[in-house]
Amino acid sequence: MKPFRMKTNYHTHTTFCDGAASPERMIEAALEKGFAALGFSTHSDIVKDLEAYKTEIRSLAAKYAGRIKVLCGVEAEYDTGFKRGDLDYVIGSTHYLTVPDGSRFAFDHTPQILMDGIRAFFGGDASAFVRAYFAQEREMIGNYDCDVIGHVDLVRKFNLKHPFFDETAPWYRAEIEKTADAIASSGKIVEVNTGAIARGWQTDAYPSAEMRALLRERGVRFILSSDAHAPKTLDFAFDRFADAEDYVTEPRPCAMRGA
Repeated sequence: MKPFRMKTNYHTHTTFCDGAASPERMIEAALEKGFAALGFSTHSDIVKDLEAYKTEIRSLAAKYAGRIKVLCGVEAEYDTGFKRGDLDYVIGSTHYLTVPDGSRFAFDHTPQILMDGIRAFFGGDASAFVRAYFAQEREMIGNYDCDVIGHVDLVRKFNLKHPFFDETAPWYRAEIEKTADAIASSGKIVEVNTGAIARGWQTDAYPSAEMRALLRERGVRFILSSDAHAPKTLDFAFDRFADAEDYVTEPRPCAMRGA
């Protein structure tokens, strides 16, 4: 029998970046939904005022102490050199791919932007783009000071509705196997992220069922998250995934050691 797990989410966005609601509104929604803990993870590269963000989250943590545990983290773009400082935790994510000319390609905005970028930067070769993504992801996993790996196979976002590569191809399997090996060696946690389901792009979480199996075989730990940008999606599809893994309930690997 699997151990009892608290209902938690540590991937939460607010009006401090691209979210639709204030931090306090998100906390109130989390309480209504029966959460034991809520972590905020503003985007490191677009947060409007990092110090004001930290001050507000910590003030709310004190205000709601005894009702819900509130943590202050970020979702960091590792290639910007963001440092964790005094934050409670860091989710390392790749939303931008550094391409050969040195520019940063934002590949997850729309299918059209994705395809335009593949044509412009990779000569129309989707497999070259996907390989470059996973190479950069492995660089982050091995070298960046983060606790949780965010949406590790984000390249799949548009592939269900706008197929541009074959997820059953041997070369793709090789990429996710190498990435699973890197994660296992790092000791970092991987989030099972339901955000693409909430946005209508996917029917499965990040990482895919196939990649979750590879990670599970290697003893990698998971944490369930919704990548919520609005109160209604705080626990989106949690009913589908809550019993699928033995999730940890803290986003810092060190918090789990010896537990």
